[in-house]
Amino acid sequence: MWLKWRRNGATRNGYGANGASPIRPAGRAIIDLRAVVKVYETPAGPFTALKGIDLTVERGEFLAVVGKSGSGKSTLINMFTGIDHPTDGEVIVAGTPIRHLNEGKMAEWRGRTMGIVFQFFQLLPTLTVVENVMIPMDLAGMYGLSERHARAMHWLEQMGMADDANKFPAVLSTGQAQRAAIARALANDPPILVADEPTGNLDTRNAEIVFNLFASLAAAGKTIVMVTHDDELAQRVPRTVTIADGLIVDEVRR
Repeated sequence: MWLKWRRNGATRNGYGANGASPIRPAGRAIIDLRAVVKVYETPAGPFTALKGIDLTVERGEFLAVVGKSGSGKSTLINMFTGIDHPTDGEVIVAGTPIRHLNEGKMAEWRGRTMGIVFQFFQLLPTLTVVENVMIPMDLAGMYGLSERHARAMHWLEQMGMADDANKFPAVLSTGQAQRAAIARALANDPPILVADEPTGNLDTRNAEIVFNLFASLAAAGKTIVMVTHDDELAQRVPRTVTIADGLIVDEVRR
């Protein structure tokens, strides 16, 4: 395994709304969803995507979220990544009630707290691989300018991508692009990594590499939430929740 994990030990977890003291979830929970409802207004009328979800995820836990297309999986992770906001209920992540953050605070909070791996990578085509990995540091205003390149190269090395640092995304294989996207998600060494169908576009070999990487990160103390349609892969994760029609209908711990 080419991952060489290093934790920098920085304490960067959240702040309350308007600078208030953070709300600390009970126990070891780092993600805490309380009676979360999400209603979308559509031309056909209101559509309830989430119907009162209660979910806690502990620090260092590896969680898989499974369910059919349209079940609410992506809406669920959008709630605790701050990409979208609940219609009702509370979302507390790393001690921060995130629905109360304004746009600027949300961007800063997300950059320090959350790494997101998108299904289709979303690497910027006009930037090199190393420049893509530096983006989260730039957006969050973390680390000095001279340090950002070195940190980006560190994470690319962990992904086995150091030799590709100056290439543009168009010349990468699918597996390389996914590993570059993971390096970008880890650039600020966030406590939480969220991956939306991270193996959906990968062949078996690269899917196994990505899964083993996530398992190694979780073993090192990072919280991993992985959305997947692959039931076989989900069965290898210590905890799995199943979403159907906007509800958690099953949970398995291994």
